[in-house]
Amino acid sequence: MIVVIGSINMDLVLRVPRMPAAGETLCGSAFHTIPGGKGANQAVACARLAAGHEPAVAMIACLGDDDFGDTLRAALVAEGIDVSHVSTIAGVASGVAAILVDANGQNSIVIAGGANDLLAPAHIDAARHLIAQASIVVLQLETPLATVEYAINLAHALGKIVVLNPAPAPAPAPAPAPAPAPAPTANLPPAMLARVDYLIPNEIEAAMLAGTAPDEVMAAAAVLRASGCRNVLVTLGAKGVHAALADGARAFAAYPVAAVDTTAAGDTFIGGFVAALAAGEPVADAIALGQRAAAWSVARHGAQTSIPHRHELFDATPLA
Repeated sequence: MIVVIGSINMDLVLRVPRMPAAGETLCGSAFHTIPGGKGANQAVACARLAAGHEPAVAMIACLGDDDFGDTLRAALVAEGIDVSHVSTIAGVASGVAAILVDANGQNSIVIAGGANDLLAPAHIDAARHLIAQASIVVLQLETPLATVEYAINLAHALGKIVVLNPAPAPAPAPAPAPAPAPAPTANLPPAMLARVDYLIPNEIEAAMLAGTAPDEVMAAAAVLRASGCRNVLVTLGAKGVHAALADGARAFAAYPVAAVDTTAAGDTFIGGFVAALAAGEPVADAIALGQRAAAWSVARHGAQTSIPHRHELFDATPLA
């Protein structure tokens, strides 16, 4: 079983010709409401990309008692995901994400956490039996950090493979003047990172966590491994994946694709990677499956609407 602990949002997606400047009003071309949230996206990706292997997927999360909450729960059920520990919080709105997508497929996202902000250690304790049954536990940072740390500690204690997508990456606290040398991973608890088997940031998140420049990917990955993470996979979009693994570093080239919307590409990669890993596939093959799935997703619009099923990845249709 794969257990995903994290956020569920309704994505409010607006297509725009370009990103607006401060104070500017633009006319968009289309508007859609699409189920999303990094946790839910990754759970859906795990479920769709596990076809033929069938590891069960369960989710631990919180929704509001509103229409969005009902729709989001139904979307997970339709994917065959166990929602017995997706709690509904009375008097609270479900999470939403306002997403602008420009003509080049790049996005800008603002999140209102809503019920996601109330996911607590008590919810993790209530689902302990699910975590005990899991082979892999997947987390992100769109829910309270204290709860994420609590869940990672429990999963590690139970001997589970822990996958953390540190997104959105927390900004480091302002340094006093004169500024000392950056402290690696000072914005996440080092003890928590030491319990992570696979840390999967994008290049910006890796730089923020490691205190390096955005173009120093190998250095960032090395810092993060030195902090205790056993394996670090830095996703680089069209430039592929830099994998700093326990047995050495390796670059994985991206699949060629004409991107129309990059929303949920990272989530799709993680879902493919985790689904393959849960099925016992080698790490290199799991990375390749995640990359192929992500390439398919950026050729489509939306978050969960863009995530492919496993059988689609091997169709003859070219990516670009």
